[in-house]
This record gives sequence, structure tokens and C-alpha cells, in this order.
Amino acid sequence: MKKTISTALAPQAIGPYSQGMSFQKLVFTSGQLPLDANTMEFVSGGIKEQARQSLENLKAVLEEAGASLDTVLKTCCFLSDMNDFVAFNEVYTDVFGTEAAPARSCVEVARLPKDALVEIEAIAFSK
Repeated sequence: MKKTISTALAPQAIGPYSQGMSFQKLVFTSGQLPLDANTMEFVSGGIKEQARQSLENLKAVLEEAGASLDTVLKTCCFLSDMNDFVAFNEVYTDVFGTEAAPARSCVEVARLPKDALVEIEAIAFSK
């Protein structure tokens, strides 16, 4: 049976979706924007700061489901500008490393909700 994942440590959904869903040991997160969960505002700064906040939000949802960044199998990363790819990768590598990093798609999109610079979703497994 599927289970809804919800935590106050990540931004609440701004549409008709949940922060995440789990089924058996699989965890599927919704895309995490770089919003501060307390203020629902973007963190200040550029792509690096927004990427780090999106990853922190992702971590909070995963942990609520009994998973972690270490159990992520695949990420989908959406950038509003592919010129930010190198800077985004610096932050992504800080979090996931290079050895045994998750499978990943990273694409430029025309626009993200609230005009974010980045949005990240993941598939993981719970321990």
C-alpha cells in the first residue's frame, strides 16, 4: 500500500501533490524547490545556494520516509539555465560525491515554479 510522506522540515506543497510517496521500500519525492520551509521564500543567493537548499529539502523528505541521501538511486534535476550546470554540479558533488553517485537526469526547462533556478526530485529506498 502506498503511503504519503509529509514533514514540516521541508516546504509544504504549493499545489495538488504530496512531498513524497512510498511503496514498500521505494520512496518517490516530488520536486524540491529551494524554499525555506519556515518562510516559504527562496533562500538568498544564486544557483549554488538554491541547489543546496533544494538538496536539504530533499534530505528532509527522504528522512521522513526512512530513507537518506545515501539511499538515493536516481535524481531528476531541473535547471532554469544550463549555464548554471557547472556551479550546480559543484554543490551536487559535495552532497553525493562521485563514487556511487545516483543515476541522474539534468535538463534545462523553460520555467520552474515561482521562477526557481533549480528543482530536484529523487527515487530512493528506505532502510
